[in-house]
Amino acid sequence: MNNPGPKLGGRTFDVEGMRSSFPILRELVREKRLVYLDNAATTQKPEAVIEALSWYYRHLNSNIHRGVHYLSEEATAAYERVRTKTRQFLNAASDKEIVFVRGTTEAINLVAGTFGRANVGKGDEILISAMEHHSNIVPWQMLCEQTGAQLKVAPINDRGEILLDDYARLITHRTKIVAVTHISNALGSVNPVKELIRLAHEHGVPVLVDGAQAVAHRRVDVRDLDCDFYTLSAHKMYGPTGFGVLYGKKQLLERMPPYQGGGDMIRSVTFEKTLFNDLPHKFEAGTPSIADGVAFGVTLDFLESLNWDALALHEHDVLSYATERVSSIPGVRIIGNAKEKAGVLSFVLEDIHPHDVGTILDQEGIAVRTGHHCAQPVMTRFGIPATVRASFALYNTKSEVDDLVRGIHKVKEVFH
Repeated sequence: MNNPGPKLGGRTFDVEGMRSSFPILRELVREKRLVYLDNAATTQKPEAVIEALSWYYRHLNSNIHRGVHYLSEEATAAYERVRTKTRQFLNAASDKEIVFVRGTTEAINLVAGTFGRANVGKGDEILISAMEHHSNIVPWQMLCEQTGAQLKVAPINDRGEILLDDYARLITHRTKIVAVTHISNALGSVNPVKELIRLAHEHGVPVLVDGAQAVAHRRVDVRDLDCDFYTLSAHKMYGPTGFGVLYGKKQLLERMPPYQGGGDMIRSVTFEKTLFNDLPHKFEAGTPSIADGVAFGVTLDFLESLNWDALALHEHDVLSYATERVSSIPGVRIIGNAKEKAGVLSFVLEDIHPHDVGTILDQEGIAVRTGHHCAQPVMTRFGIPATVRASFALYNTKSEVDDLVRGIHKVKEVFH
């Protein structure tokens, strides 16, 4: 029987009770209990979020913002309530600072294509880190190719931590924007983003934070961080796929040109001139993923109901246990040993390709991610082609870690 979880101030994080909220965790995979350790790719969804999707299509389905009939008005109200919930969740100053997008990838492309188009020119510089996901590399490379700007990369050490002195030196009068991840999807490193933002702001440089991996593991207060942009993906925080958020400071968003043209992002259109809509709708062209937005509101309710201090202790407990047990297996090398980590244990097994490890683990009902994790420069930095990544969420347990360890030993038996 699993320990119910760490206690904090007399309150216990009830892991088994939490697991009962996620129907997929009762599934069998290849006649084995599902051990789902691929949460950095996407998290599973609680029953309430799944039901919200069905409820919307059964009772409220209509297009929003432009209809005067009952369903349209009710759907619009439900959708816009989620914007307010998101603003409260992130502690943004205004609903106008919350732009709904398809996910972190679109949010970063939006900033690169609008703020970048308006502010970055030939000879300018964009600063990222060596641990970024491709979504926080490629859009900036594309912008550099279009403008003649240069991409600068802050290096990381052998533990997988940004070298702060080198980062600070790379910020110059030519730097127009800094874009850094809050938590690395490949290493689990938690970056000191508040300090990174402070150093950039000393030079008047705005900062975009890729929060895709962070919001499921810690409370995020964008005003406390003082970030200029913050991005998130609903599906990585127990919500639906195809929905996400770009937070941006109002004064920056107001100066940025639209990202796409079409319906709802306009105030009036003639063949001679188009006047654009107010924030945030200026950036929200076309019919959005309304049902997923409504379900995301239920996701936020779920997250707000959590005891985040107890949750953090539980997740730290599971990750520490996994690190200790997996690293003790002969032939295992952990990739990423930052002093502060969250949610991710990446490793390689001597003389065995990660894809082979993942395939055999799958036969045991254990879902892990293998490959470069859309972070090929990270793999290059550590001199490897790929890793096995076990990534944890609030519903994972030490007994599942034990299953993973048994699975790794089975891999070794097969190959040796």
